[in-house]
Amino acid sequence: MPPLSGSPLPGTPSTGSPAGHDPAAPGPLRPAPPGSLPAERNRFVGRGRELDTLESHLARARLVTVTGVGGIGKTRLATRLAAAVQDRFCDGAWLVELSTLGEAELLDHTVAEALGLTDHTGRPPRVWLPERLADRSLLLVLDGCEQLTEGCAALVHALLRQAPGLRVLASSRRPLGLADEQVLPLAPLSVPEAAELFEDRARCRRPGAGEAEREATEELCRRLDGIPLALELAAARLGALSVPQVLERLNDRFRLLAGDARGALPRHQTLRTAVGWSHELCTPAERLLWARLTVFTGLFDLEAAEYVCSGPELPAERLLDVLTELVAQSVVVREDTPLGPRYRLLDTVRMYGAGWLDALADGERMRRRHRDWYMGLVTWCELDWFSPRQAEVASRVEAELPNLRAALEYSLEEKGEAHIGQYLAATLWFHWAGCGRLTEGRYWLDRALRAEADNEETRLKALWVLGHVAALQGDPVTAAGALAECRETAARGGNARALAYAEHRTGCLALVSDDLPRAEELLRSALARYREIGELNSNVLMGQVELATARAFHGDPADAVRLCEEVREVCADHGERRTLAYALYVLGYAAWSAGDPARARPLLEECLAAHHAFHDLVGAVLAVELLALVTLDENREEEAAVLQGAAGRLWHSVGLPPFGSRHVTAPRVRGERRLRELLGARRYEECLREGARLDPDAVTARVLRFPAENRVAVPETQPPVPAPRPEKREPAASPATRAGETTG
Repeated sequence: MPPLSGSPLPGTPSTGSPAGHDPAAPGPLRPAPPGSLPAERNRFVGRGRELDTLESHLARARLVTVTGVGGIGKTRLATRLAAAVQDRFCDGAWLVELSTLGEAELLDHTVAEALGLTDHTGRPPRVWLPERLADRSLLLVLDGCEQLTEGCAALVHALLRQAPGLRVLASSRRPLGLADEQVLPLAPLSVPEAAELFEDRARCRRPGAGEAEREATEELCRRLDGIPLALELAAARLGALSVPQVLERLNDRFRLLAGDARGALPRHQTLRTAVGWSHELCTPAERLLWARLTVFTGLFDLEAAEYVCSGPELPAERLLDVLTELVAQSVVVREDTPLGPRYRLLDTVRMYGAGWLDALADGERMRRRHRDWYMGLVTWCELDWFSPRQAEVASRVEAELPNLRAALEYSLEEKGEAHIGQYLAATLWFHWAGCGRLTEGRYWLDRALRAEADNEETRLKALWVLGHVAALQGDPVTAAGALAECRETAARGGNARALAYAEHRTGCLALVSDDLPRAEELLRSALARYREIGELNSNVLMGQVELATARAFHGDPADAVRLCEEVREVCADHGERRTLAYALYVLGYAAWSAGDPARARPLLEECLAAHHAFHDLVGAVLAVELLALVTLDENREEEAAVLQGAAGRLWHSVGLPPFGSRHVTAPRVRGERRLRELLGARRYEECLREGARLDPDAVTARVLRFPAENRVAVPETQPPVPAPRPEKREPAASPATRAGETTG
C-alpha cells in the first residue's frame, strides 16, 4: 500500500492536513478512483485537528475506530477522511453502512455486496471474502458498528489477518475491542466551530440569522454541547423562530427532557434534550408520523409512508403535508434518487421515535402494515419482471432491500407468519437469480424452509426456488433434494404449477451436470406442462432457452436457433431483457460454431451489455468467454487472450468453475490451446494477467468499444427488441390483497 504519511494529500497545502482539501474542488481531470463514498450533501465545517489525528492513526494502524455519542459526527468525519486518502489505495475506499442491518448473519453478505464481490457457491462469505481481498489495496469504511460489535470484530479480525493491503476505518459508539485497534474518541465541536456550523445551516432557513445573533448563538452552542446533530435540529427551527427564541425554549425544557434519561452520560442527555425538544415543538400529527415512520429501515418513498402510516388519526391525504413539515424541521431527511424522492430518519432520531411508538403500544400493528406493504411490492415486482419495466424492477428491489429484509425478519420471527416469510423469500426468485444475489437468497430460503409453516403452496414455491438457486451455486446435492421433495409433494397434491417448476429446474440441474438426454426430456416435459396450465413468464422462456442450450451442446444448432428465435420474438413482445440475453448467448454460440464470427459478435455484445446491466456475472462471464473465441477468429490473438484473462477473473468472482460442465468449458479449452500455439506461452500468460486486472465494468467497456467500422451488420430475423422504458406504476390500493397471488 502506498504510504499514508510523509507527503501532503493531492491538492492540499504543504501542511499535509486534509481539513482544507475539498475533493470536489476544480482541478485537472483524472479517472474517478474506485470505491463507493457518497457525495457530501452540504459544507463540511471544522474538525481540522481531528482529521489530522485520524490520518495519523490510519498511517500507523490497520484498524482505526472513531467513537462517540450518536449525532457527534462520526460518519461525516470518517467519510471525509476516506475521500481525502482514497487515491492512496489502488482499489479505492468503500463505505459499508451497517445502521440498517439487524441480522448479524447478513453482516458478511452486506460487506461483500458493498464491495461488489460475489460468490455463487454455497460457501459462506467468511470463507471466500478474505480470499478475494488478499491481494487488494483498499480502505474499508464500516459505518455504524455498535449494534453488531461482536460480529464486526470477528469479521474485521478475519479480513485483516488474510488481507495485508486492507485498512479498516470504523465508526461506532464503542470500540471493536481488537488488539492493535487505534481508537479516536470524537469530542463535541468547540464553541467557535459549533457556531460556524450552526450559522452555515441557519443560512438555509433565514439568511444572516446566526451572525446577527452571535451572543445567543454561542450560548445555544454551549447548551447543546457542540453536538452537530443537535445543532442541525436547532437550526431547522429558524424558519419560524429567532435564535434567542430557540434558546429560550430550549432552556425551558432542558431540565425536564434531560431527566428522561436517568443514568445517561451528560452528552447523551444533551442529545436527547435536543431531539426531545424538537419532538415537543411538533404538532400531534407530526409526532404521530415521526413515531410510525420508525418502522422503516433505510430509505422509503411517499407511497409506502401513506400506506403504512395513515389511519383515522392521520388520513393519507394529509400525510404529505405532515411529512413535508418533518423534512423542514430536519427530523426526516429527503434524498433525490434515480427512483425519485425518498426519505429516511437519522439513527438517533429514529431511536427516539421508536420509543414513542412503543409507548403508544402501536409497534406490532405498524410492523405488520410495513410487512404487508412490502409483500404487495414484491408481488407487483414479480409480475412486472416480465415486462418492459424489468430494469426498473431490478433497481426498485435493490433500493428496497433493507425494508424487505425487515419484512422477512418479521414474518419468520412472528408466530404463525412463517408461510409469509416463505412466500417473500420465494417470490424474490427473480432478484436472487437474476441480479447476482444468490448467496443472500440462499440464506433466506434456507431459513424460511426451516420455519414451521402449514401452507403447502408457499413451501412448494420456496422449494423449487431453493433448487434453482442451489443449482446455480454449484450445489447439486441440495438442489436435487429440494427439487425431489417439491416434485413428490406436488404430484401427490395435484399441484400442476409447482410440478412444472420442479421438473423444469431438475432439467436445468441435469443440463449443468452434462446429462443432456435427461435435461432434454425434463425440459420438454416442463414446457408442455407450462402450456397446459397457460403459464408464460421469464421462467418459461428460460426453460426454452435451456432446452436450446442442450440442443446446441448436443450438436443440433439449427433446432437451438429455432427455439431461441421463438424466445426472441416473445421477449420483443413483452420487453423482457434478461432471458433475451441468454437466448442471444445461444444464438451467438450457434453462429460461432458455424464459423460466422461476424454474426456472433453483435449478438454476444448485446448479451454482455444486458447481463452487465442486471449485475448477472454468470451470464456476463459466459458472454466474455465466447467473445474471446470470436475475437480469436477475427485474428486478434492478443485481445482474445486478454478477454480470456478477464473471464478467468469473472469466474473467480462468481466463485464457480464453469459449473463443472465439459460442454461449457470445451470452447475455452480449445481457445486456450490455439492461443498458446499462436502467441507462445510467455506472451499468452502476459495477456492473461492484463485481462485479470479488468473488473466487470472495465471488460464490458472494452468489449463494447470495439470499433464500429470493424463490425458487420447482421440482419434481424425478428423485429428489434425495444429498450425498456421505466414507467411509473400507480400503487396498489391494497398491497396485502395482491400478495395473496403466487404466480411463478
